[in-house]
This record gives sequence, C-alpha cells and structure tokens, in this order.
Amino acid sequence: MIYLDNAATTKISPVALNAMLPCFTDNYGNPSSMHTAGQKAAEALYQAREKVAACIGAEPREITFTSGGSEADNQAIITAANFGAKKGKKHIVSTAFEHHAVLHTLKKLEKSGYEVTYLDVRAPGMAEDKSGKLKNRDGEGIVTAQQVAQAIRPDTCLVTVMFANNEIGTIQPVEEIGRVCREKGVLFHTDAVQAAGHLPIDVKKQTIDMLSISAHKFGGPKGIGVLYARKGIILSTLIEGGAQERGKRAGTENLPAIVGMAAALEDSCANMDVNAARERALRDRLIAGLSRIPHGLLSGDRTNRLPGNVHFCFEGIEGESMLLLLDDKGICASSGSACTSGSLDPSHVLLAIGRPHEIAHGSLRLTLGPDNTEAEIDETIDAVASVVERLRAMSPVWRDLVSGKRTFLTD
Repeated sequence: MIYLDNAATTKISPVALNAMLPCFTDNYGNPSSMHTAGQKAAEALYQAREKVAACIGAEPREITFTSGGSEADNQAIITAANFGAKKGKKHIVSTAFEHHAVLHTLKKLEKSGYEVTYLDVRAPGMAEDKSGKLKNRDGEGIVTAQQVAQAIRPDTCLVTVMFANNEIGTIQPVEEIGRVCREKGVLFHTDAVQAAGHLPIDVKKQTIDMLSISAHKFGGPKGIGVLYARKGIILSTLIEGGAQERGKRAGTENLPAIVGMAAALEDSCANMDVNAARERALRDRLIAGLSRIPHGLLSGDRTNRLPGNVHFCFEGIEGESMLLLLDDKGICASSGSACTSGSLDPSHVLLAIGRPHEIAHGSLRLTLGPDNTEAEIDETIDAVASVVERLRAMSPVWRDLVSGKRTFLTD
C-alpha cells in the first residue's frame, strides 16, 4: 500500500505510542484525584502542557486541551464573538476557503446577528489568460494582510484565517496578518491544524491570539487537540460539568492522548527541518511528474505550500472514480478534505480559488508522510497517468472536449 492521504490523518508515531502506553497500564489515575496515583497523572498532564507550549512559543497556562481542531476552532470563534458582542462589535473577517469547522461556526453566528466578511482568495494570479484558459501563477489561493486591513471595521471583533489550507496546501502570511490585527486592536485566530508539526510556529513572534491544533495530523492520536489562547483572553465554555482545563472544558482529561500528542509534536518540531526538506523534494518530484499529464492543473502556489501537499485537477474526469481506481492499485489518496468526503458537491476550496465546477470535480489531493519513498512517488505518477487516460477514454465530456464541442479550460 502507498499511503498518500496524510492530510486526512497520519499513522501514529512510535514516539507517541511509546509515550501513551504507560498511561494505560501504570499511570492511569484521574488527574483531578488527590491521592498519589491522581497526582502522578496530574504531573504527566502538566508536563504535556509544558511540551506543547514550548513547541509553539506559548506559556503552559495558555494551552487548553480539546477533542481536536474542530472543537478548538469553535471555542476560539465563539469566545471572540461573545467578547465582541459585549462591546457592541459583531463583525468578523475570514476567508472563503476555511475549514468547515470555521465556516459552519461563522454561518451559525450570522444567524444570530453577526456579520461576516469572507475575503476573496483567488488573488491576482488567478486571472484567466486572453484565451480564457486557466494558468498556474504565483499567489493562487493566498489572502494578503492588505486585504485583511481593508476589511477590518470599527465593529470588527475577530479575524480568523487558517495557517495553511487543508486541501491545496497554500501557506498564509499569518505573521503579517497578526501584526495588522494587533495594530487595529482585533483578535486574531488561526486554524493551524495542517501547519502544526510541519511549519514553524511562534505565537508571540507571529502575533497570534488564538490557535487550533489537532494531534492526528502530525503522528499523534485521534480525538485530541489544543486551543492556544493568549494570556488575558477568557475562553467561553462550551462543555459544562467540571473544573478541568481551568473550568473552561469539563470532562476527565484523556491523559494517554494528551501525552501522546505532546510527544508527537515535540518530536515533529525537533525534526522539522529534516522532514520538511525530504517531503519538499518528494513533493516537487510528484508535481513535476503529474504536470506532464495533459490538461491538468496544479492547485495552489507551486512553492508557498505545505512540504507534503500536492493537489491537481484533471479536466474531463470525476475525482471519485479516480480515487477508486487508484485504490485498486493500492494507492490511498483523496479528492479534498476527509471531513466532506461524503459530499457530491465540488470542493468549496476549489470554487473559492476560481476553479469552474467541471474542473473542480476532477480533483486529486496527494499528501506525503515520513514513510513515503521516491519509488512510491514514481509509481504514483505512472498510476495517476494511467487512471486519467482510462477515465478519459470512457468520458463523454472528454470526447466533447477533444472533438471541439466543448472548450478546454486548461493548458
């Protein structure tokens, strides 16, 4: 099997697994208990909080453990919205290609009287050429700090822009955006689920007020995440019932998962430079190979993207069929976010960057991990080319394109 769906989830790392095991068999006490076993668990909990904080340049008390990135996104946005409402500020700035954990929360707030400005992420580079065909250009799928500055109003209470896009991998200028928000006195939240463990994060240097993390994106276990909230921000409580997490997230802490996440993040950050260089080399090899397939289009900026992310759209085919045929060849891939894999609608991310529906339907996301090799990349290139050719041979849309009844939208 060739696993190229690491943006959906990763295999748990040996470091994380080894850190977790004693929490099942030895250090299994409740961290809230007063007895020795409980206090031993509480110490492990605090050490994990210290490790996570150190990895992102935060303080331990600024770390709140959650069930994952979605909960962290919800809590951050609702916190800012509640804080803003007390001051009569009910305007939020975001982008059109955020994760649905952000977008659905914003839509819910809109029903409660908040106004949201969704920034255009097509950027200047997404313009069509004179023939109407789409071109790959720098700047695709990236929001600018200038756009954010222009969108902020006197009644803006929050800016939420993801650190790196989960589908097309483009990295956003979070430090510049954070600086703009701080200058204007507006809270800045970033969904860093795809970035944590893969890109350097320093919440103080990057002027980030709140940040979301999910462990299973960097070799940690599923069902655990982090919300960083800058000192002074009082989080709104989503889950009532106990005093855990300073009273802001009730429920007995999932100590094995928390310890595993901390170990995985610490290991990922310690080896980030080496891992990123290796994944970038494989990524670029994969992009070069897939670029040879006619009428295919790379989504997102060619270089300003996550080290392990490759996303292509192929004209004249359906992405779902491509995934099934690749799976028959032992290759695990996706057409976009795993959170929306059951939807037949084209990706909102691809539509947001200007892909027409007929192009967006032929999407393929390949995301690399620590186990992938050059041989696997070369095998994948051959497999994708073969699958695309096979599907196009059966496609009436492709026949119309070749015969001139329809116009190609890609080079």
